[in-house]
Amino acid sequence: MDFSAADDAPAAPAAEPSLRHRRLAFVLIGIASLLAVLAILALWANRQLLNTDNWTDTSSELLENDAIRNQTAVFLVDQLYANVDVQAQLAAAFPVQAKPLAGPAAGALKDLAVRGTDALLARPRPQRLWEEANRRAHTRFIDVIEGGGDVVSTEGGDVTLDLKALLGQTADRVGVGGRAEARIPADAAQITVMKSDNLELAQDGVRVLRASAIVLVILMLGLYALAVFLAVGWRREALRATGFGLLLAGIAALVARSLAGDAVVDSLASTAAVQPAADAAWSISTSLMVEAASAAIAYGVVLIGAAWLAGPTASATATRRALAPYLREPRLAYGALAVIVLLLLAWGPTPALRRAVPALVLAALLALGVEMLRRQVAREFPDASREESVAHMRERAARIGRWARGAARSSGAPGDGAVAADRLTQLEQLERLGRLRDAHVLDASEFEREKQQILASGAQRSQ
Repeated sequence: MDFSAADDAPAAPAAEPSLRHRRLAFVLIGIASLLAVLAILALWANRQLLNTDNWTDTSSELLENDAIRNQTAVFLVDQLYANVDVQAQLAAAFPVQAKPLAGPAAGALKDLAVRGTDALLARPRPQRLWEEANRRAHTRFIDVIEGGGDVVSTEGGDVTLDLKALLGQTADRVGVGGRAEARIPADAAQITVMKSDNLELAQDGVRVLRASAIVLVILMLGLYALAVFLAVGWRREALRATGFGLLLAGIAALVARSLAGDAVVDSLASTAAVQPAADAAWSISTSLMVEAASAAIAYGVVLIGAAWLAGPTASATATRRALAPYLREPRLAYGALAVIVLLLLAWGPTPALRRAVPALVLAALLALGVEMLRRQVAREFPDASREESVAHMRERAARIGRWARGAARSSGAPGDGAVAADRLTQLEQLERLGRLRDAHVLDASEFEREKQQILASGAQRSQ
C-alpha cells in the first residue's frame, strides 16, 4: 500500500495558514512603515511648531545664518525708511548749502545701513532681542490656538513677530535715532505669523497634530510587534523586514522634506536674491525632521544587523562563533552592553536617547536582544574557547590582509619586491596554520593538507 498520498494530504491545509500568516505579516509591516513616515512628520510638527523652546532655539539658528541675517537687515532698513523720512532728517542736519544733497545721501546711506544692521544683528544684545521677540510671538500663538485665556483673546487674534526693538537699534545705527525713533508707529516692523481668519483652521490642526503624533507611534510599533509575533518559524526574516521598513520610512521622510522644500522655497522666494535665505530657513526649520528620519534609519539598520547576526550565513555564523566565549559569560556580555548604552546616552544620536522613558525602553530592548543572542550561541557553540575565538579573528584579519596585498600586487607589475612579499605572506600563512593546529582548530590531516596547498601556491607564483 502506498502511504505517500496519505502523508502528503494534511500538508496542504497546514501550509495554507502559514502562507496566509506570512502575507498578513508583510501587509502589517507595510502599513506600519507608511505610518512610520506619517509619525516622523507628526513628531517634527509637534516638536517644532508646538514647542516654544524648540521654536526659540530654531529662531536663534536662523539669525546666525548669513543669508537670513542679511534679509532681516534689509527688512529692518526698509521698515525704517518706510516709517521715517530719513531724507528730511538728513536735510535738517545739513547746512543750507548742502541741503540738496540730502536725497542722494539718504539713498547712499541705505546700503551702508543694511551692512551696518547686518553687523549689528550678529551681536549678542540684538540676538537676545530677536530671541525674545520670537518667544513672545510663539507663546501668543500657543495661547491663541489653545483657546486663549484671561490675557489673550481668540477673537481677532492676529499673531505677529514684533521687531520694534530691533528697528529702534537700526535707527540708532543709521544715525537717525532719538526723536525719529519716537515717531516710528507701534505696528512698524511686525511680521504676521497667523491671521485671525485662520484661527479655526489652526486650532483644528493643532488638535490633530497633538493626538496623531502619539497615536501614530503607538500604532506603528504595535503593528511591527504583531507582524513579528505572527511570523512563527521565520521571525528573523520578519525582524529584518521591519528593519527595512523603518529604513525606507526614514528615507521617504527625507525625500518628502526635499520635495516640499522645493515647493516652499519657490513660493517664498519672490526674487533670486531671497532664495538663499529661504533655502536656509527651510533647512534650519526642518532640522528636527531630519533628526527624526535619521533615527528611523538608524533603528532600521540596527534591526537589519541583528537579523543578519542571528542568520545562517557563513559570515554571521563565524561572527557568533568568535563572540560565543564572551557572550556565554554574563558579566562580559552585559558589561559590554552597559558601556555601549552609556556611550549612546552620552552621545544622544537620536531624540529617544535624550529622553528618560524612551531611553529605558531602548536599553531594555537591547538587553533582550543580547540575552537572545547569548542563548543562541550557547546552543550552537557550547565548547567554544577564547583561544579558538582569537585564532578565528586572526584568521579573518589575515584573509583581509591577503586580499588587500593581492589587490595591491595586481595593480602593479611584479618584481623583486612582489616576490619578497609573496615569500613573507607564505611564512605568515604557515605560522598561522601552526597556531590553529596548536589551538586544536585544525587536526593533523587538515594541517598537512593546508600546508601543502600553501607551499604549492607559493611555488607556482615564484615560477
